[in-house]
Amino acid sequence: MRETQSLSHTKWDCKYHIVFIPKCRRKVIYGDLRPYLRELFHELASHKRGERLEGHLQRDHVHMCIRIPPKYAVSMVVGYLKGKSAIVIAVGLTQLDS
Repeated sequence: MRETQSLSHTKWDCKYHIVFIPKCRRKVIYGDLRPYLRELFHELASHKRGERLEGHLQRDHVHMCIRIPPKYAVSMVVGYLKGKSAIVIAVGLTQLDS
């Protein structure tokens, strides 16, 4: 049976496979940041009422299967995920360097 979500007048099941890459394919996802990023993506998706169903952090890119309500544009949610995670990676790298 399909798991459908519902809003006030709709039932929906919108799942998207998203792949994104850090700038210049920098190999920053592995190492000390990897366990933290897994939880971060889960938390950020829930901020937009989404749900991270599955995800894989590769050395230079991220694969995610995410459920997003039709109320939000996919590009808006992906931009939010990339923007907030980029800030965390930048802050994490400066803390690791010092």
